[in-house]
Amino acid sequence: MQSKWNIATKAIHAGRNKTTHGDLVSPLHQSATFAFDSVEQGGARFSGDESGYIYTRLGNPTTTELELKMAELEGAESAAATASGMAAVSAALLANLQVGDHLIASRTVYGCSFALMTHQFARFGIEVSLVDFADMRTVEAAIRPNTKVVYCETPVNPHLEVFDLKELTRISREYELVSIVDNTFMTPLLQRPLDLGIDMVIHSATKYLNGHGDVIAGIVCGKNEIMNKVKYEILKDIGGVISPHDAWLILRGLKTLDVRIQRHCDSAEKVAEFLEGHSKVAKVYYPGLLSHQGYPFLGNQMSRSGGVIAFELNDNFANTVKFVNQLELFTIAVSLGDAESLIQHPASMTHSPYTTEARLESGITDNLIRISVGLEAVEDIINDLRIGLEKL
Repeated sequence: MQSKWNIATKAIHAGRNKTTHGDLVSPLHQSATFAFDSVEQGGARFSGDESGYIYTRLGNPTTTELELKMAELEGAESAAATASGMAAVSAALLANLQVGDHLIASRTVYGCSFALMTHQFARFGIEVSLVDFADMRTVEAAIRPNTKVVYCETPVNPHLEVFDLKELTRISREYELVSIVDNTFMTPLLQRPLDLGIDMVIHSATKYLNGHGDVIAGIVCGKNEIMNKVKYEILKDIGGVISPHDAWLILRGLKTLDVRIQRHCDSAEKVAEFLEGHSKVAKVYYPGLLSHQGYPFLGNQMSRSGGVIAFELNDNFANTVKFVNQLELFTIAVSLGDAESLIQHPASMTHSPYTTEARLESGITDNLIRISVGLEAVEDIINDLRIGLEKL
């Protein structure tokens, strides 16, 4: 891959494996297993003496192309595609943690990431501290002799708080910790954590990378040493590998990632401004607004603010639910990054694994709403919100 190419060009061309037939579109290798010419060849592949494919849980040409492309886009030595975003989260963490280790994570993360850390890890003897990453001094203060990993999303799901990745890198290097960042909301086109010194990046590829709402998948990116452990120990033995068909669909989606993400951002900026100026909206959470805590990070850590917005209504829980239910253009669904504009109620849906106390401590109130701004005409998106607000 030519390093001089723009990242938008790499999203189309990186990782391409030329075929003998000259296919413009990479073929889908929809095969569970691969044939050997002889027992000797099969033995050589299992021993590692000969390269080649064995079984799709261990590798597949379509999956390899996706992994090569994502490594190129994130500036990583290697990448691993997984069966879901949570498989990516689990694989990245389990590759770096064992019994007796300590993890420091942001107190606000995706609900299932929170459940993994607080409900599951205790069963395996892994200690977890959830702290406020907006003040990196609290991260540093939480470090123990057995701390091994620091983990966060930025921007955070759901209220888009932005964390200082350069400072997180400084802390992780000073204390010899592995830093892991969920880059789902930004994609590598808007933010590249590895360039800032972060060790590993994960994605829910279900979202913007695929962009069409028809895939569940994840991505982990990092250096070869740790990624070999992710691929050939964690994913191989636990089995959270992506299907070739899903990998092929993501490869298709990545070709339009740049044009899609720019449209998402253009529209979200206008929607956020509309919401902030409306009397029935109490607060808007979007890094592209001067009022948001993450605004100073634009232009250095992240190039644009993405397509997700959260906002609080100036109303009670019942009317918040009523507002969501009566919209016509928005679809009530808990994903993001699709062509359709989506809306959801975090307290009831994505962050329901939180206790009420933990949820409120993280700023996830009963009147908080999260929207994923889609690819529809922005005037239609805004008009749907305007009519819904007027009905309250």
